[in-house]
Amino acid sequence: MSHESTSPRALRARVSALLPDWIPLTTRQSLRDDLMAGLTGATLVLPQGVAFAAIAGLPAEYGFYTAMVSTLVAALLGSSWHAVSGPTTALSIMLFATLSGRYVPGSPEYIAAAITLCLMVGIIQLAFAVARLGALVDFVSHSVMTGFVTGAAILIALSQMQHVLGVPLPSTSDLGAFLSALPRAALGPDWRALAVSGTAFGIGLAIRLWRPLWPNYLVALTLATGLSLALGGAQAGIATIGPLGEIVPGMAVPALSLGDLREFGGGAMAIAIVGLLEALSVSRALALRSGQMIDGNREFLAQGLSNVIGSLFRCYPSSASFTRSGINYDAGARSPLSAILSSAFLFGILLLVAPAFAVVPIPGIAGVIMLVAWRLIDFREIRHLVTSSSTETIIAGVTFVTVLLVDLETAIYVGVLLSLGFFLRGAARPFLGQGAPDPSTPGRVFRHAAPNGLEECPQLMVCRLDGPLFFGSVEFLRREFRRLERERPLQKTMLFIVKGGGDIDLAGADLILDEARRREHLGGALHLQVKTPRTLTKLARFKVLRALTRERLHLSKGDAIAEIVPRLDGSICATCDKRIFLECAGRPGAARKAG
Repeated sequence: MSHESTSPRALRARVSALLPDWIPLTTRQSLRDDLMAGLTGATLVLPQGVAFAAIAGLPAEYGFYTAMVSTLVAALLGSSWHAVSGPTTALSIMLFATLSGRYVPGSPEYIAAAITLCLMVGIIQLAFAVARLGALVDFVSHSVMTGFVTGAAILIALSQMQHVLGVPLPSTSDLGAFLSALPRAALGPDWRALAVSGTAFGIGLAIRLWRPLWPNYLVALTLATGLSLALGGAQAGIATIGPLGEIVPGMAVPALSLGDLREFGGGAMAIAIVGLLEALSVSRALALRSGQMIDGNREFLAQGLSNVIGSLFRCYPSSASFTRSGINYDAGARSPLSAILSSAFLFGILLLVAPAFAVVPIPGIAGVIMLVAWRLIDFREIRHLVTSSSTETIIAGVTFVTVLLVDLETAIYVGVLLSLGFFLRGAARPFLGQGAPDPSTPGRVFRHAAPNGLEECPQLMVCRLDGPLFFGSVEFLRREFRRLERERPLQKTMLFIVKGGGDIDLAGADLILDEARRREHLGGALHLQVKTPRTLTKLARFKVLRALTRERLHLSKGDAIAEIVPRLDGSICATCDKRIFLECAGRPGAARKAG
């Protein structure tokens, strides 16, 4: 071994290569900024950990375990310097939806299943990262997520109504029974529970609107707890969360069997996909503000490992949190150290205040959760979808209804399939427009003829394809060609302009050859204009270039028109009172037209 490889400089270089890339950039000022951001994040996650664990059907401490361990792992391994992982609303309600029909929420069996599900989610996410399947997540469109999150928000709010009213209600899994029982419960609520939950919701909302920099969840839950104690607390019948369990999560390997894979596989896949979507969305949104480059595959790896390692420390599935990440950035975070410090601060705070959680009222938590659910509904985005695209509105609406009437897991798959269906339907019906030169524009720019009132050549049809020419669109285009043939019998020659970006397959190439033979049989010809090298390469591979003569393949409309016009029927040109192209000046009848 050489001396250079064991020198202090070489050893430092090796150690630095193993460290996260942000550590060498840490300065005294950045450390100070990360300390403040970490402390801010720790105070925020105190009420969030309780609320999200309640949504997930778990004791409060499991929300804190996830906010400490998963946050730490994701911060060390992820590419985003500002995203903060941990428990999230969407994954919490998805966990509850997956497990609540099989186990009693909060029971030892339910908790064990939640931890096992966390391991499964992490393994799936790691598989996505190793196989570099990040593009699959892109198939979950924004419209699907809008419908999904809106439906989840409604379910979250409904699930808390029994705590808000202080009256037992059926599970929201049987929505019909729940809705039939809700009016009776609303007419006879426990006024103490209603007062505490209303206080938490009202104060949290007021702070959000008028003092947005304040920790609204923490203040709301603190004041709701004070009101609960003033009303008599547990002695007066107000339900409380009771003492927290162990603050330090014990380490254990979750049991994972083939039965678990069969029972929870679909739910784990849906949670894994939504978790990755959340992580990428948060990271990309913050990257737009910070200018940082995001490595999507590294985010997948970080999320997968955070869930796998988190499952060893009694965590449930986690992802990047929109709220915590946004506040982390706004609080001045400079690196992932802020998230790491947030975990450390949370642990320290819990050691000090854990006994106080015993008196936190469940109606107060329900009020905070109602506020979380209300904030999940993006009314502006819903309005944008409804006013801009009927297709996207249908996708979001069907996903939303599926969430409410079936379950969250199915809703994701239904939304994705519907999105793909609409996409394929659009791809199978590409736009085929007929164009002509506009004499009122400089250079006589080609524009769509009918909408702009432009005259067309009686013998030459100029068709432009905007979209892919593949097996799915072939029959549609064949029908369009036959329709044009019937409506325009004299336009026997066609200039076919392919602008599909090279999206041509063998079926599309065969359509071009079929149309060329048909045009020749009619006494005309098919000319092809192609610009992109990729399209030319495909046409050569599919033997189209060999079948078409050189004079029928063109790289520009100008070259094509110059080649085609002199070959048109002169007897028709002699009686034509239109001069569509500049080349028409040399055709029979031009002098009569000029006269």
